[in-house]
Amino acid sequence: MSVLSLFDLSGRVALVTGGSRGLGLQIAEALGEAGAKVMITSRKAQDLEEAAARLQDRGIDARWIAADASKEDDIRRIVDETLQRLGDIDILVNNAGATWGAPAEDHPVEAWDKVMNLNIRGIFMLTQAVGKRSMIPRRQGRILNIASIAGLGGNPPFMTTIAYNTSKGAVVNFTRALACEWGKYGITVNALAPGFFPSKMTRGTLEAVGEENLARHAPLLRLGDDEDLKGAALLFVSQAGKHITGQILAVDGGVSALTGG
Repeated sequence: MSVLSLFDLSGRVALVTGGSRGLGLQIAEALGEAGAKVMITSRKAQDLEEAAARLQDRGIDARWIAADASKEDDIRRIVDETLQRLGDIDILVNNAGATWGAPAEDHPVEAWDKVMNLNIRGIFMLTQAVGKRSMIPRRQGRILNIASIAGLGGNPPFMTTIAYNTSKGAVVNFTRALACEWGKYGITVNALAPGFFPSKMTRGTLEAVGEENLARHAPLLRLGDDEDLKGAALLFVSQAGKHITGQILAVDGGVSALTGG
C-alpha cells in the first residue's frame, strides 16, 4: 500500500460522540476528509444541525443524532440509528465529556456522578454496544477514546477538577484494559490525551488564568488549535495504525514531558 492509502477511510463508517463542536468536530472533520461517512452525536439538535452542515459544506457525508451519551436508552438509540442509517460501525470516537470545578472537600456528589456517568460509564456502555453489535462479529474495528493530560497526573494549583481528572484517569486504564481484551477480535483501542485547547469546556480556566500564561508552561509555548488532533486521530483509526493498540498519546505541546505524565 502507498503511504497515503494507509490513511484512506473511504467506505468506513465513523461514530463520533460530542461531535457538534470543539475537539469532537475537529476529529469528525479529519475522518470525513479522509473519506469516512460520519455520524455525530451530542445533546443539542441545533448545534448538531449546524455542525453537520459545516461538514457537508466540506464534501463530507455527515449525519447527526441528538442524544445524551450518559443515558442507557439514548446509547441504545445511537447505535440502532447509526446501524440503520449508515451500516456497520468501523470507527468509534468516544469524545463526549463533562467537567465540574469545585474544591475536593466541597465537591457535590451529584456533580461527581454527572461527570463519571458521561466521562467513563457512558463510554463503557457505548463501546460495549458497538463492540457486541458491529465490531466483534466482523472481527475488526478502531476505537479512539479522548482522555486528557488531566488523567495522567494531579491538578495544577489553579484547577479544582477532581472528578474530571479521576474520570480521565479511568479512561486511560479503560483504554489499556480493553485493548488487551479485544485485540483477539482485531479491534484496536487507543486514546488521545489533549492538553489545553480553547473550547467551551476550557473557557472558564482560560479566562481565569489567561491563554498566554497557560501557553508559557508548555515547551512549545502554545495551546492546541483546530488542526492539532487531526493527524493523530487519523493515525489511530486508519490502516496506518493497525499495529498500534493500548496506547495513550499526549497532544499537549510537551506539558506532560515536564511532569513525567
